[in-house]
Amino acid sequence: MFFKENMELGDIRKDFHSTEPLLTSMPTCTTFDYVLVGYKVSDVTDQKALKQNAFIQQLEKKKITVTRIVYDDKMFFGLRASNDMLQDYQYLLKVSDSCNWCGDLRGRPPQTTRIRIIHFILHHTYISNGENLKELLTKDVFETMFCLHEKETRTKLKKKWARWSAVCKGQPITDIHKEVCQSSIIMCPRCDKRCTVWQLSETCTYAKVSHLFDNEGTVAFAMFMAIWGECLMNGDNYMFIMFNWLHLCLTATLFLELWKRTRSRHVSQWKVYDWSEDEEELIMEILNDPNCMPKKFRHSYLRSTVVLILVTLMLMLIILLAQALVVFRVVAAPLMSEGNWEFMRDHANTVAIMFGAVLHYLTIQIMTRVNRWVSLKLCDIEKTNSFAATERSFTVKMFTFQFFTLFSSLFYVAFFLGRINGRPGDYARIAGWRLEECHPSGCLTDLFIQMAIIMLLKQTLNNIFEFSVPWVKTRLSRSTAKRLQRKCGQCYRKAFRDGQRAEPCDICNLQDWVSNYHLDNTDFFSLFNEFLEMVVQFSFTTIFVAAFPLAPLLALINNIFEIRLDAIKMVRLERRIVPRKTNDIGVWTKVLEVIGVLAVIANGLVIGVSSDFIPRLVYRYRYGPCANGSSLTHCMQGYINDTLSTAVVSHVAVRNDFLPNQLITDKGFNVTQCSYRDYRSDEDYTLTAQFWLVLAVRFAFVILFEHVVVVCKFIAAWFVPDNPLQVKNDRLLDKMARLKHELEKIKRSKSTEV
Repeated sequence: MFFKENMELGDIRKDFHSTEPLLTSMPTCTTFDYVLVGYKVSDVTDQKALKQNAFIQQLEKKKITVTRIVYDDKMFFGLRASNDMLQDYQYLLKVSDSCNWCGDLRGRPPQTTRIRIIHFILHHTYISNGENLKELLTKDVFETMFCLHEKETRTKLKKKWARWSAVCKGQPITDIHKEVCQSSIIMCPRCDKRCTVWQLSETCTYAKVSHLFDNEGTVAFAMFMAIWGECLMNGDNYMFIMFNWLHLCLTATLFLELWKRTRSRHVSQWKVYDWSEDEEELIMEILNDPNCMPKKFRHSYLRSTVVLILVTLMLMLIILLAQALVVFRVVAAPLMSEGNWEFMRDHANTVAIMFGAVLHYLTIQIMTRVNRWVSLKLCDIEKTNSFAATERSFTVKMFTFQFFTLFSSLFYVAFFLGRINGRPGDYARIAGWRLEECHPSGCLTDLFIQMAIIMLLKQTLNNIFEFSVPWVKTRLSRSTAKRLQRKCGQCYRKAFRDGQRAEPCDICNLQDWVSNYHLDNTDFFSLFNEFLEMVVQFSFTTIFVAAFPLAPLLALINNIFEIRLDAIKMVRLERRIVPRKTNDIGVWTKVLEVIGVLAVIANGLVIGVSSDFIPRLVYRYRYGPCANGSSLTHCMQGYINDTLSTAVVSHVAVRNDFLPNQLITDKGFNVTQCSYRDYRSDEDYTLTAQFWLVLAVRFAFVILFEHVVVVCKFIAAWFVPDNPLQVKNDRLLDKMARLKHELEKIKRSKSTEV
């Protein structure tokens, strides 16, 4: 606690002021910090008018200066924190445990602090019947509320940040072998009814493309991205790969550690290194009600159990939606293969994957709103003791729901697609529909397509809607602001004729208030959505980056444009977001660290389980020409044939799975056998010893990969300290200066008494 027992706050402050005034001279504020907009009601006996006046009176009792200005059918209430309230705030900061060495202790607190104080009081003020501002807004007693942009700061940001010419400026803070393309192997039909046998050589183009991201260099690239980068290695040199493991594996960790160092520099400059949002909330509680009691920490096993059950049910629902997308692709692919459009018939599976990805994107957009509503309701059940605790709980739940919404379908494509569909004669089916197979060029191609569509749609469409909606709204309301601006110009010439700054008149204030009023509304979710978008993007660029190496490049291009779009939107098109003082991004740091660990696991599984890296490795050193001592042929000669098994059409079960017309080639020949990807005996279709060897090596690789990367992550985190030496030394000097300052104050006080 920041005050002792049996000692009144007034007594402490009296003793404090008896030695030295906290604010030697606080100038009178000539600007307003917050605006509350209500409807003009001519009948003073109307319930809305009575409630409106009652709420304003409660604010005035809490030492908030209120100025009323009528404009058309609106009543604007300009709100300003009084000097007494600001002095109380500064004093409580001084005696708090974590907030007692910040820039707000000297001189007049900045407008950001004043806005935070008024915002808190507005949401914690009740009229006599117990209604608060949220309920009054719902009942149309008030229309809206917003904090004001600072004119000078906004003008500077427009010139230096919120413009396309500043796109290059910083933020304003201080890699196939011939046997595929020349193969004459006949492959089994990929679907029921309309799909016929096909030649392996038909996948030549896809195989070349997929090998760009399914090659030996994928290991190094995935390790690189699991711990920064934007690099695609294409080669056959295993020694080169092993040599680069430690060099390329630690980027997500390095990114986070370097970000922490940058954060430390800024919070040290801003003197908020030890700042506590929970303590500031306590201070504002006292400012709002000096007789308030703190909300005690409470824990209910019943509420925790209910929340846990509801979260589990919500995650099961999200996973069921992902399975519904699987069923859609299972049903859509054969239906498209039976269509009249030749292109659709020939590429039914690929088109089904693409349609599934688009449907997945639409599901994401819908579920985002559902996830938000559920997360808020779960936070209400928990009954946390502070807004900061509620925000942390909401962030964890919302990100968890969003992560499952975004990645459930991708996890199926990455680790289950083509592995649970069975074999000729024993295909797995859903209500008679045969499960889909991987793309002929490999399973990673399906994952590549899925991620490319989702990421492109999500980034492009989101940016368009985020910018266009407030832009259109601002354009439609520009005429009103221009009219008032002309009036305001006349007023300024009269008010500042002598070159002295004076209290703005009602017309001056109204022009500023109306221009802010016509901007697009902002709330708590405005900034939260930006954080969530960046964290989800970070997930895309680290998890499954082995399958989609273009993700970092797309993210870079997107961020170059989005920084300017967000700057223009925040400075020119939207109302000011309620400022908050903090020394970190809160629980988002922990979320990013969890994503870094998940990236190691997911990329290890993609390379070890989904890609052909391990089968190629096993073939090269155990079954290939080089393993038998031959040096005249390429070590991977015969690899494709080795990964294929043969189904004999004369077998009863195989014949029952295909129609006669499906076993006729384009040249009119009837096939007696066809091939499919698997390690099975051609006689009894049992799994071969090579299958079990490959499986064992896959699991061994995943375990080794993850352990090596995790160890390297910890080493990198230890090697790059969170706090630079300069920050540590600056904090040491600040503490020393503060102690000396306090000692000098005591000495001066004693000498005065003598």
